Amino acid sequence: MLDRERSAIRDLRLSWIDVIWLVFLGGLALLPPVNEIHKQVILLAIVVYQLFEGCVIARLPKRGPAYSILVKILLATLLLDHTGDIGINSNYYPIYFLPVLSAAIYFGPVGALAWTTATSLAYLSLLWPALQESDITPEGYSILTIRVLFFYVAAILVNRFAVENRRQVQRLEDLSAKLEETNKQLRRAEAEARRAERLAALGQLSAGLAHEIRNPLAVIKGSAEMLSRKVAESEPLAAELAGYISSEVNRLNALVIRFLDFARPSKLELRPERLSEIVDRALESSAASFPNAKVKVERDYAPGVPEIQADRQLCEQVFVNLITNALQAMDGTDGTLRLSIAPEILNGEPGAGAIVEDSGPGVPPELREQIFNPFFTSKKDGVGLGLSIVAKIVDDHHGTIRLEQAPLGGARFHVHFPGPQ
Repeated sequence: MLDRERSAIRDLRLSWIDVIWLVFLGGLALLPPVNEIHKQVILLAIVVYQLFEGCVIARLPKRGPAYSILVKILLATLLLDHTGDIGINSNYYPIYFLPVLSAAIYFGPVGALAWTTATSLAYLSLLWPALQESDITPEGYSILTIRVLFFYVAAILVNRFAVENRRQVQRLEDLSAKLEETNKQLRRAEAEARRAERLAALGQLSAGLAHEIRNPLAVIKGSAEMLSRKVAESEPLAAELAGYISSEVNRLNALVIRFLDFARPSKLELRPERLSEIVDRALESSAASFPNAKVKVERDYAPGVPEIQADRQLCEQVFVNLITNALQAMDGTDGTLRLSIAPEILNGEPGAGAIVEDSGPGVPPELREQIFNPFFTSKKDGVGLGLSIVAKIVDDHHGTIRLEQAPLGGARFHVHFPGPQ
């Protein structure tokens, strides 16, 4: 409402062309009959309404144009009725061009012709009083016909330019919207490129550290196992401590393997796969780890989803990680896990998209830009490589993954895989 009022105030400001138009219209007041008070009042009403027409259109965008044309037809008819002994003979008949041209600007071809017909009928209605006094000559009918035809000619000509102008404006708006969407995709691509650079640098660092750590771990593990065997009977406490050393080494070794998985270039075994089968398989694997989960699973798989070129094992790892995170976030609650799959077109190329959405606590806004970074985690026992590995696998498939606003209130991950090339 406030925007409409501001728009109406802007419409009341006169431009130089409005001033010239008002000067010409005001010049009609100086032409005969000058002493006809009704004529002056009607001209003043036309001037005032012209000033407030923009306000009417702004407040009533749907019905305003029709109201505006009706008012102009009424004022034009009254003006002709008070500017001649017989209204049909008034020299002010061109005033009917105001509603005709307004209709041509506001409406399409059909609407412009309809309102021009209404205007012509209003003008010809003044013929009735003339017929009561005398007959109209054939020349008079010819003049009336010419005037009415000029109404239609003007309406069609102006409407043609108005429609083309609206078409060009719509085309520019569509182009602007497309450009804005392209800019969003470019900014997203730049963010993904920066993330890929960080992943590559950290991957190389992780690979180096993992190799350097792995060798000493092997020595420690072997020594602990040898020590455990030798002192198993004589020194049970030492054997127990050696067992602790061995189990912790195993844990560290598993962590090193995850580092290597993150750093190692993926060797994809691509083949056509159905995304729905991959997601269902990942759901089964993840659900097995949460036998007591009170989570409602909703599937929304659209028909006609194209196959994707994917490494089945790695793609299952992507969705196992996402679904596991969702189940952990809703652990102990009656939550909802929603899985959606649908065909998508990204950058003009067809593919398939999958959405993993939960009703958990979600991701705080300040952490949304960091969740795909390596070693970032909000879990007490987390390493911070899960989503990094997920993002790396998706990138290796030339896909995209992003965190979106979730209607359920939790986290919503949108993964897109391109279709077969």
